[in-house]
Amino acid sequence: MRSQIKRNALMPRSRCLTELPALGALDRAAGSVGRQLALALRQAIQRGELKAGERIPSTRTLARSLGLARATVADVFDQLAAEGYLDARSGSGTWVSSAFGLMAPVSMTALSAAPPAPVSLPSSALRYAAIARALSPLPAVPFSVAVPEGEAAPDDRWRRLGNRVRAGQAAALAGYSDPRGLFSLRAAIATYLRQSRAAIAEPDNIILTEGTQQGLYLAARVLLSPGDSAWAEDPACAGLTAVLTECGVQTRRIPVDTQGMDVEQATRRYADARAAFVTPSHQYPLGMPLSMGRRLALLEWARQHDSWIVEDDYDSELRYVGHPFPAMQGLDPGRVVYLGTFSKVMAPSLRLGYMVVPAALTEAFAGARALMGRASPLADQHVLTAYMQEGYFEAHIRRIRTVYAERRHVLIEALQRETPWLQLEPGDQGMHLVAWLPDGVADVAVERAAHAAGLALRALSPMYAGPTRRSGLMLGFGGFPPEALRRAVRQLRTVLTPFMTSL
Repeated sequence: MRSQIKRNALMPRSRCLTELPALGALDRAAGSVGRQLALALRQAIQRGELKAGERIPSTRTLARSLGLARATVADVFDQLAAEGYLDARSGSGTWVSSAFGLMAPVSMTALSAAPPAPVSLPSSALRYAAIARALSPLPAVPFSVAVPEGEAAPDDRWRRLGNRVRAGQAAALAGYSDPRGLFSLRAAIATYLRQSRAAIAEPDNIILTEGTQQGLYLAARVLLSPGDSAWAEDPACAGLTAVLTECGVQTRRIPVDTQGMDVEQATRRYADARAAFVTPSHQYPLGMPLSMGRRLALLEWARQHDSWIVEDDYDSELRYVGHPFPAMQGLDPGRVVYLGTFSKVMAPSLRLGYMVVPAALTEAFAGARALMGRASPLADQHVLTAYMQEGYFEAHIRRIRTVYAERRHVLIEALQRETPWLQLEPGDQGMHLVAWLPDGVADVAVERAAHAAGLALRALSPMYAGPTRRSGLMLGFGGFPPEALRRAVRQLRTVLTPFMTSL
């Protein structure tokens, strides 16, 4: 290697680097000339325009040639030496690192023009790519599900509280926090859940998350080992089934009827399951609650088999007839892991949810949460704490229930008038309706046609795993004002008409 350096050292000591195209293109108007010079020298070395072991002119000479300050050039040389591109020897000058003699020159032009080289992806990468496609959100246009916006978005009080928190607690917002989340927010959530959901909740048993999806992942990781089996409803959310598959869990899909998950069938066929994942207040996606008889049977199964219940309290706040159903967790806090979120009632972008976990599992969930990113943004936790403590949160829920109830009524009325072919399953809570299609009409084909027409509805049949798959549509109404919903229903009629005339 020393002989290579010695041979290259015989090259002219006064080589003019300004002849290199990249160095001749330095432009003060384009930003820092130091960064431009560093980039130009890196690329010249990578391309082989400057050879391994070649001596570089002194900082004084190069600065004079380029019309730059010597200090600027010296800083660039120091940076490139730190990165391994240059070797600086006290008293003998600066040289291109000999390491670049071990690699073929890189043609940047050829790289930019050539098609990407094929890459052999590991099976895990292929799985995650498939999950990304399956869980890709639809645009925020009718009938996208779970899009709170407009009148339903948090009001000016939220912004004022944010300004107050940031002005008064700047130092407190700068550090790390408990992976379980801010204690004062966990206390506010515990109070709210005790009062509104009949849950048995204390701050020490609450873990803040970035939403229900993360809560499901944490529950699967903490409660289950690869090879364990778990119950999931059929149909179910693709996000849940993807989590269970990724965690190596054998998912036992349990049919849903008018009373929710068929617990009797589940216990008869898969009694040895380690956990059951359910949406008892508002089954996703069909909307019915789990009957009290089945709730009690599910809890009894969990006690007898030392198993767990993961209660996803989906859309529980948004009930339009009567009061929300009490949480299952209140019947047995030692067997139920309860999941809630602020995404639907506030905004998905807030990325704040929560879990109420059995006391025996608090430390385990806190450890798992720490591995997934410590805690949710601390500033938002402080703002939400104030929002709840000062009574704004419950007032906000009352207000959006009124907004969503009107939009639900408008959508039902418009569908009954414009699309008589559909059989509605309106339910009495949540932010979407279910509409069943006539026999012989494929919901996935309707979904494709609707997406092409600018409507973001979802087909129901892909959410089933069993052989009985009903053809239907999920129609979200939460984020869209009445006239937009009426207009969207007229578009839906246009989409559906060719399918109906072909029956």
